[in-house]
Amino acid sequence: MAEYDVIIKGGTIIDGLLTPRYVSDIAIKDGNIVQIGGLRGSQATKILDASGLIVSPGFVDLHTHYDAQIQWDPYLTLSGWHGVTSVAIGNCGFGFAPCRSVPEDRERAMLALTRNEAIPYEAMVQGMSWDWETFPQFMERLQNRIPKGVNMISYVPLTPVYSWVMGWDEAKKRRPTAAELEEMCRLVKEGMAAGACGWSAQVLGPNSGQRDYDGTPMITDLMTEEEILTFGKVLAELDEGFIQLTYGNTGEDGYRAIDPKLKVYERLAEVSGRPILYQVVEADDTEPQKHQQVLSWLERSNHRGLRLYGQGLTVRSGLEFTLQDWNLFDESPSWREITIGSLEDRKLKMQDPDMRSRMREEWDNGSRPGPNFLGSVAGLIVMATGRRDFDRYVGLTVGEIAEQEGKHIIDACLDLAVADDLQTEFLGNKAIDNPGNTGEILKSPYCIPGVSDGGAHVKFSVLGNFPTETITWLARDTGMLSLEEAHYKLSYLPAFMGGIKDRGFIREGAPADIVVYDLEKLRSTPTEVVYDLPGGDWRRVQKAEGYRWIMVNGETTFEDGKETGAVPGKVLLHGRG
Repeated sequence: MAEYDVIIKGGTIIDGLLTPRYVSDIAIKDGNIVQIGGLRGSQATKILDASGLIVSPGFVDLHTHYDAQIQWDPYLTLSGWHGVTSVAIGNCGFGFAPCRSVPEDRERAMLALTRNEAIPYEAMVQGMSWDWETFPQFMERLQNRIPKGVNMISYVPLTPVYSWVMGWDEAKKRRPTAAELEEMCRLVKEGMAAGACGWSAQVLGPNSGQRDYDGTPMITDLMTEEEILTFGKVLAELDEGFIQLTYGNTGEDGYRAIDPKLKVYERLAEVSGRPILYQVVEADDTEPQKHQQVLSWLERSNHRGLRLYGQGLTVRSGLEFTLQDWNLFDESPSWREITIGSLEDRKLKMQDPDMRSRMREEWDNGSRPGPNFLGSVAGLIVMATGRRDFDRYVGLTVGEIAEQEGKHIIDACLDLAVADDLQTEFLGNKAIDNPGNTGEILKSPYCIPGVSDGGAHVKFSVLGNFPTETITWLARDTGMLSLEEAHYKLSYLPAFMGGIKDRGFIREGAPADIVVYDLEKLRSTPTEVVYDLPGGDWRRVQKAEGYRWIMVNGETTFEDGKETGAVPGKVLLHGRG
């Protein structure tokens, strides 16, 4: 009879704890690492020859939106393909519990995610089995009745808490009464008692850039500072959990302020006494002082004893999209208006002369939409079109088309899109590509990579490849990080920040969440479209090559990029499990 279930033999171990790499064997039994080294002559049911390969702890992703996808994809791809073995769901205050079992409440909860996180509605309708109401019931279902190929923790998302107590419409009309706020705090406590890791919220103000399906702000966008601090006091009282907060008041023009929001994070850290994830730290190559200021603020805050941590956007992938699906220009009122509705509705608004005039004026006045990592409309590259006679545009930027045709930037973009029935595929060409600036973010002891948004924006985002990017681009290819630093940032540090116990590292007694890969062969494959959503809808994905084995709780979930069928993932209640 074999002594062990698995022995990983002869691999170069990078343990996630900044220990210098070393070559040894690892024995696994009953889901745990039971011995490292000293295994000569030992027997196992399965021997994995890791000679010449890297053996590391599985990666931890603290910012995903897999709340729906877990019901039809136990491996949570893209994340599962890229070595992620533990994820956090319920980010930004969005989720599906608590939610009353009446059809209109369930429909409303799904509709809210169709624009804000761009999760296709029909995929949710066909893929989700609604058999819970309360957050504890949702956690019980997640724990016991949903197959999982990864481990999971969940925040208590505040949007469904507000809608449960006040109703969707009422929560947008007014602030809660003292009694309503007290009941919401009770629901957060109830969720924490059921095993939640903390609470989350997006608070971007009335001019939010990430909106509800009808173009209005999300419920939590309208939260006051007093409400935020009240929920912080709940965790202080419990003395557990952490907070994921996306905060930033926006002006009447819809563009987000940067500096004033920092004080709110500081007050929340003081009141709660708990770790807080600040999002997002990103490298703007044209204005590097922006991320440097945030890094300096994080350092000062931590020196004061405030547990404020940054999550960095650390991938080179641009966003490839059509205006049939696009929603990330919502900071601009005019762009928001033309990208709401059906395809025909959008086309009509894009051709409206008054709307065009407003959009040109907005552009000329310097109000130009686009996340930093996307770039402006003028820099969008035409990747593909739906008409053969438009092939002449492929490879050109919108700015180059405008110059060739003597048009305004806005007219060049919208004329092409409308004539192409909104099938033109644009690529944001300002993908983060400066390893110095991005490496500077991850060199900070207070920052981790991530913000994959896994499960969201599925028709134009592949940010879930960030672990592979961190290892290949920032460690192997540019040397901005050592492999030891990269794995510390991908595994131990996010596990620590998220309150995940006994994971994120390789040592005896730890659960065997392990990634074995070929450093030289590791890469992200080209972006592709796959039709694997419930109902046959499509999404854009980017897979990986070079991962030999990915293990969760001692069982192999992927071998050479292929799913094994094993579903050993756990819900880590209070970060344990």
